[in-house]
Amino acid sequence: MGSMSVSSTPTSNDACLSIVHSLMCHRQGGESESFSKRAIESLVKKLKEKKDELDSLITAVTTNGAHPSKCVTIQRTLDGRLQVAGRKGFPHVIYARLWRWPDLHKNELKHVKYCQFAFDLKCDSVCVNPYHYERVASPGIGPSAGLLVKEEFEGQTSHSSADGSHSIQTIQHQPASSHPAPPTSTRPALPDTFSSPALLPPPDATSSRSLSLSLPAPDYWCSIAYFEMDVQVGETFKVPSSCPVVTVDGYVDPSGGDRFCLGQLSNVHRTEAIERARLHIGKGVQLECKGEGDVWVRCLSDHAVFVQSYYLDREAGRAPGDAVHKIYPSAYIKVFDLRQCHRQMQQQAATAQAAAAAQAAAVAGNIPGPGSVGGIAPAISLSAAAGIGVDDLRRLCILRMSFVKGWGPDYPRQSIKETPCWIEIHLHRALQLLDEVLHTMPIADPQPLD
Repeated sequence: MGSMSVSSTPTSNDACLSIVHSLMCHRQGGESESFSKRAIESLVKKLKEKKDELDSLITAVTTNGAHPSKCVTIQRTLDGRLQVAGRKGFPHVIYARLWRWPDLHKNELKHVKYCQFAFDLKCDSVCVNPYHYERVASPGIGPSAGLLVKEEFEGQTSHSSADGSHSIQTIQHQPASSHPAPPTSTRPALPDTFSSPALLPPPDATSSRSLSLSLPAPDYWCSIAYFEMDVQVGETFKVPSSCPVVTVDGYVDPSGGDRFCLGQLSNVHRTEAIERARLHIGKGVQLECKGEGDVWVRCLSDHAVFVQSYYLDREAGRAPGDAVHKIYPSAYIKVFDLRQCHRQMQQQAATAQAAAAAQAAAVAGNIPGPGSVGGIAPAISLSAAAGIGVDDLRRLCILRMSFVKGWGPDYPRQSIKETPCWIEIHLHRALQLLDEVLHTMPIADPQPLD
């Protein structure tokens, strides 16, 4: 009888299907069944040639970490992330969520001492053994870090349609304190209201070092265009660098300097639904430029605003453009990081250049070996990498924000261009850096392969 129960746990010699089936029984249910299955199948196939590692994975997962197990490694990709079912995420986070903590935030993982290929060690291989990591409170946000991270990144309302095909997700960002703000009349000046230590930006070791810029700071730190559905309404509003804090609200006062009032803009195509939504913009949002060009948002409206932010996507362990962030009234949150944006530009431009060169060689008939594509992992095909154009890089320098109405799978609107009132914010310092990057690494506009 004893041998029966042992043999019901597969080994690396069994068929992939039965191994996947066994590992599926131990998932924590945070992801849809189809996403979990794709993630596990992909991992088992990668380990089929490394039997001892596959056995380590099976042991670790089926015994819930009761037995010590070796590293379980996969190849590190160029940007460190893994694509599964159209979604990208950090591999150790994906599998730790799958088998251990469904609500895990990526900054909460710390590897155990004996893990030789932990994600943070930056080796060519990455260990995805979920029992080689421990969960800790997110670093760098002060004493209430755990609480803040929970409020900002849990409560992920939608995990996708049942088949896992739609990957966009709404991620909720609550205010750090649940106490309602005092009425306006008694409210002290804004900086004091929000002086709770939990709200200070995490100390960034590199923030004191300037980005080496040969260019003077731009006269305007951002420009804001207002849209109703897919139509721009009114002129683009430029915010001078002398006004690091700008308010965008729904009132009818004249705009100027540090205030963009949307109430007074007229649009002949405006429908009743848009008119209704505009009434709820109210006090709107405050955008604040900090340091060399990081951007924070404070929601002053009585209604949430919905933001597209690659920085927040990355913080939540999502692929860029893979999430919509719901920012609740009186929440104050960082939505853009200039350094991270700069690094991403450089990475993507380098990827596009390497891929274009490899593609040109392939067209010429000198097909390089699989290892020579400038380190581009199979997750991103040659043509996709060579297809990174200037527009993709410009997108890194843009924030989009919808008032009152959300979009994505939780809402009837699939894209921000279907929401009644939204703004697009172009960040000039980031666009300036992009010009510099493109001067050093010019990338051709994508050429279709014949």
